[in-house]
Amino acid sequence: MSWGIELWDQFDNLEKHTQWGIDILEKYIKFVKERTEIELSYAKQLRNLAKKYQPKKNSKEEEEYRYTACKAFLSTLNEMNDYAGQHEVISENMTSHITVELARYVQELKQERKSYFHDGRKAQQHIEICWKQLESSKRRFERDCKEADRAQQYFEKMDADINVTKADVEKARQQAQVRHQMAEDSRADYSSILQKFNHEQHEYYHTHIPNIFQKIQEMEERRILRIGESMKTYAEVDRQVIPIIGKCLDEIVKAAESIDQKNDSQLVIEAYKSGFEPPGDIEFEDYTQPMKRTVSDNSLSNSRGEGKPELKFGGKSKGKLWPFIKKNKLMSLLTSPHQPPPPPPASALPTAVPNGPQSPKQQKEPLSHRFNEFMTSKPKIHCFRSLKRGGAAPEDFSNLPPEQRRKKLQQKVDELNKEIQKEMDQRDAITKMKDVYLKNPQMGDPASLDHKLTEVSQNIEKLQLEAQKFEAWLAEVEGRLPARGDQARRQSGMYEAQNPTTVNNCAQDRESPDGSYTEEQSQESEVKVLATDFDDEFDDEEPLPAIGTCKALYTFEGQNEGTLSVLEGETLYVIEEDKGDGWTRIRRNEEEGYVPTSYVEVYLDKNAKGAKTYI
Repeated sequence: MSWGIELWDQFDNLEKHTQWGIDILEKYIKFVKERTEIELSYAKQLRNLAKKYQPKKNSKEEEEYRYTACKAFLSTLNEMNDYAGQHEVISENMTSHITVELARYVQELKQERKSYFHDGRKAQQHIEICWKQLESSKRRFERDCKEADRAQQYFEKMDADINVTKADVEKARQQAQVRHQMAEDSRADYSSILQKFNHEQHEYYHTHIPNIFQKIQEMEERRILRIGESMKTYAEVDRQVIPIIGKCLDEIVKAAESIDQKNDSQLVIEAYKSGFEPPGDIEFEDYTQPMKRTVSDNSLSNSRGEGKPELKFGGKSKGKLWPFIKKNKLMSLLTSPHQPPPPPPASALPTAVPNGPQSPKQQKEPLSHRFNEFMTSKPKIHCFRSLKRGGAAPEDFSNLPPEQRRKKLQQKVDELNKEIQKEMDQRDAITKMKDVYLKNPQMGDPASLDHKLTEVSQNIEKLQLEAQKFEAWLAEVEGRLPARGDQARRQSGMYEAQNPTTVNNCAQDRESPDGSYTEEQSQESEVKVLATDFDDEFDDEEPLPAIGTCKALYTFEGQNEGTLSVLEGETLYVIEEDKGDGWTRIRRNEEEGYVPTSYVEVYLDKNAKGAKTYI
C-alpha cells in the first residue's frame, strides 16, 4: 500500500488532504489549550470558594471551628485547595507536554510538507517542459515531411513538362532533395526527443512521484501517530493526579468520620453553661383563709407595721436569680407597692377623677401574679455574658456567669504562664550569652546585657504577679462551683452569702425568688442589695417608652419602696398604666415610681405601643 503507486495521479488531492491533516492537528491543539484554561479557571474558582468560607481571623466564626463538624468542614476547605492545586497541575502538564510540543511539531510539519510538494511541483514542471519539446519536434518533423512531399511533387511535374528547361528541372530536383534531407533531420530529432521524453516520463511516474508521495505518506502517518500519542498523554495527565485527588477525597471522608456529635454537645455545654442553679419549686398559696393571710414563703409584703419581710438568701432553697427577667420587670416586681393605694383626699369627689380609685379589697398581691406577668411577656433578654455598652469588660470577668468566668480565668492563667515561660527562656538565653562574653571578651561586652537582663526579670515578676492575681480569682470561683460530674448531688442552697464588697459582681451567687420568703426585718436592705446587683448588669437597659402623660390631682408622699412623691398640679410621663391594682407607674426625669391611679389624671397616647383607649 503506497500512495506513490496507488495515487500517482492525485497530486492535488494529496495536497488538500495533508493540509486538512494539519488543520485537524491545530484544532486539537486549540482544544487542549481551552481545556487548560478551563482547568485554571476551575482551580481559581475552587480556591476562591474555599477562601470565601474560611473562618475570618479574630472573629466569632473562628470560635465556632472548635466543634468537630466545623473542623471537618474546615478540613474539607483545605482539601479543596489541594484539589484545586491538582487541576492546576493538569493545566500545566497539558500545556507543557501537549500544547507546546504539538505547536512546535506543527511548524516542523508545515516546513516538511512544503518541501515535499515543492519537489513534486518541480518534477511536474520538468515533465511538462519535456512534453512541450516533444510536441515541438513532432510538429517540425510533420511540417518538414509535408514540405518535402510538395517539393517532390513539384520536381516530378517539372520533369514531365517538355516545355521546361533542363535547368529548371535540375533546380526542382535539388530543392526536393533538400526538403527530403530536412525531413530526415526532423525525423531523427523527433525520435531522439521522443526517446528522452519517454525516459523522463518513466522516471517521473515510477521514481520521482512515488518517492515524493511515499515521503508525504510517511509524514502524514507520523502526524496521525503524533496526535494519537498526544491523546494518550492527555489521558495520562489526568490519570497521574487521580491518586492525589483520591487522597484529598479520602481526607474529606476521614474528616467527616471524625465528627463526634457527643463531643460537640459537650462543647455547647462548656460554651454556654452559666454555673447557676435552677430555681426551686414555688409552694402552694392557700386563699381559703377568711382572715388576712399571714405572710407565706412565696409572698412579698411591704407592710410597714410590725415587721418587714425579707428575701431569704440562705438555706436550702437558695438559688440564682432568674437571668430571663428584664431589669424594669424585675424591679417593678421587687419594688412596686403590694398594698392597696391610699384613697384620694376626702375633699375630692369621685367624679373628679377620670380613672377612679380601685376598690381596696385586695389586701396584698401574691408574688405568683407578678411572676406570671413577666413569664408570659416577651422580655428583651440581656445575656449575663454580654458586656456593658460603651464600657470595658471587668478584669476579673465578673460580668460572666460562674462557669464561663472560670473558663476565661483559666484561659488567662494559661496565657500568662506561656508568656512567663517565654520570658524565662529569653532570660536563660541572655544569661548564656553573658557567660560566653565573660569567657570570650572579644565577642562582646557582658555589661551591655545587664539592662536587657534586668528588663526581662522585671517582666517576669510583673507577669508572675498578674498570674497570681488571676489564679486567686480562679481559686475563688472554683471554690464556689460544684464538683464536675456531680450534677445529681447539686443542692439549690450550695452558694453561701458573699462578702458585701463583691455583691455587685455579676458572677456572684444570685438567688432566685423560689418561694423562700420570711417576714424578717432585712427585706429593704436585701431588696436594695439585689437592685444594686442587677444595676451593675443592666445599666445599659433602655428606659421604658412613655405611653402618655398625667397630671397630679393631689399631693402624694411616696413613703413605701417603689413609690414616687408628686405635687398637686405636677405633670409627669406615664410609662405603665394601671394593671388593676390601683397603681400607675410614672417617670419624672430619671426617677421612676408608682402613684395611686386615683391621684392622677391620665392622658394616654393612642399611638403609643401598649396603650389602651379609655371611653
